[in-house]
Amino acid sequence: MFLENTVNQEEQFGWIEVICGSMFSGKTEELIRRLKRAQFAKQKVEIFKPAIDTRYDDEMVVSHNKNEIRSTPVPAAENIRILAQGCDVVGIDEAQFFDDEIIAICNDLANSGIRVIVAGLDMDFKGNPFGPMPALMATAEYVTKVHAVCTRTGNLAHYSYRKAASENLVLLGETDEYEPLSRAAYYKAMRESKEE
Repeated sequence: MFLENTVNQEEQFGWIEVICGSMFSGKTEELIRRLKRAQFAKQKVEIFKPAIDTRYDDEMVVSHNKNEIRSTPVPAAENIRILAQGCDVVGIDEAQFFDDEIIAICNDLANSGIRVIVAGLDMDFKGNPFGPMPALMATAEYVTKVHAVCTRTGNLAHYSYRKAASENLVLLGETDEYEPLSRAAYYKAMRESKEE
């Protein structure tokens, strides 16, 4: 379970929290939970998401369970640096879709005293580390890996298996395009798709 930082209040540095996992694992749900707690504590909170993510709403960050929080869509990570000034807490959803500049931005925000909470896929549909997420996980003070339930075995799932035929790295989708699979089910599905 995540515990808020309880260090010396005179220290002016913030920190980075990363919430990662596969599709349907509850990353956005956990991000929203942490951000709403900060809002309840009357902290100044700003939430960002990539402008390309319009699956549920153009402006809201929305979980698969339809839990939502207002956000600011940005076309590039650099916009976050400007818009986050004066905040206590910054939330960033779908961080894997940002360029590598997001790493420096998150570290700069944390160094200026801001609590930065980042959520994103840690692996792409091919099972490879996804975009800036490995570097964000390496520099974060706290990393929470959440898991879905495998749709084929019922075991913990941490792979996002793409059912759609596209080979594009970025393909926004839901249960029609993706399913969460365990390691064994994922590699079995990949082997079967290659045989076809």
